[in-house]
Amino acid sequence: MNNKKKTLKPLLHASIAACVASMSGYVLANEQAPIKIGMMLPFSGVYAGLGEAARNGLKLALKENQNTISGRPIEFIEMDTEAKPARAPEITSSLVDNQKADFIVGPVHSGVAMGMIKSIKGKDSIMIIPNAGANAVTGAFCQPNVFRTSFSSWQTAYPMGKEAFDMGYKKVVTMSWNYGFGKESLAAFNESFTSAGGEVVKKILVPFPKTEYQSYLTEIASIKPDAVFVFFAGGGAVKFVKDYDAMGLKGKIPLLGSGFLTEGTTKVQGPASEGVITTLHYADSLDNAKNTTFRRQYQEQYGKPADLFSVQGYDAGQLIIDAVTATKGNTADKDALIKQMEQLEINSPRGAFKFSKAHNPIQNIYLRKVVDGQNTVIKVAQQNLEDPAHGCKL
Repeated sequence: MNNKKKTLKPLLHASIAACVASMSGYVLANEQAPIKIGMMLPFSGVYAGLGEAARNGLKLALKENQNTISGRPIEFIEMDTEAKPARAPEITSSLVDNQKADFIVGPVHSGVAMGMIKSIKGKDSIMIIPNAGANAVTGAFCQPNVFRTSFSSWQTAYPMGKEAFDMGYKKVVTMSWNYGFGKESLAAFNESFTSAGGEVVKKILVPFPKTEYQSYLTEIASIKPDAVFVFFAGGGAVKFVKDYDAMGLKGKIPLLGSGFLTEGTTKVQGPASEGVITTLHYADSLDNAKNTTFRRQYQEQYGKPADLFSVQGYDAGQLIIDAVTATKGNTADKDALIKQMEQLEINSPRGAFKFSKAHNPIQNIYLRKVVDGQNTVIKVAQQNLEDPAHGCKL
């Protein structure tokens, strides 16, 4: 009996030692395994520039961290969405189910975002949206594993309503392309403007992607409102601002807009954009240390100026770094990772922000005016603005 105990004792110790060694090996292997970041962005087509900017910003944040987090290297998997919603489910499923991506950063286009939302529901991967602003993403379709580092369409337009009224404009015409983001932007402006006491005397919806505005501008001239509020972006914004000036309206009827009207477009718009007033959650000229450093590093790294889209990608990278660092490199426990993400404050070039319960940024919205070709901050239009997230049940 005693001899058996003596025999079992060293065997038990050996078994425990082997188990500990095995566990240590597992932990070490896990620490060294790459963190997989799938990028679902448009790298071709009309939104390719926005996708490139978001990717550049993301990679800059990770480069500042030596492309490792808690000792684990980063593996990038790039997928071109081409800004086509029909591609979203297939690509998302590939990254989630086949590639086992820890994080999926994307997209730019709101239609693609809605397609991704359905495919990532209940999955282990965490989706971080660096641009798409459809209200429903962090509203009725909000999910525990979906975060946004950009904006909702409501956030970028709502503050301008009260600002317009405070500037003395009582009767306003609104105008946008007839699609989701544009209609959401006009609705947000209308909500704020009418609550303040103003009246939207005419809402004009232009078939997307039509950029022939002359007949609409002629109608605006005949109405003679106090001001005009619009949502247009990219080439459509360039054409609208130039046409507004060419029709002689610029000096007669003030032009207001959601910030995308003059974001990244003033160089091409030229003198026509001077004096245009917009609201947005970022401006190149923001005077804070983080923005100054970010813009210098981005210029040095990529040979071009940073913009809003690169900021949003950069903050997606910061979110990943801060969350994984807080969990000491553990990406397997997604609930713990999500909990950390919910509690973080991101030190962004736009100004620090936290996340709402719906996982949308609670952030400052700035009133901006184009001066000498640059969107210059007049003031904070609304501080720490939280999207109402209608329908979210998180």
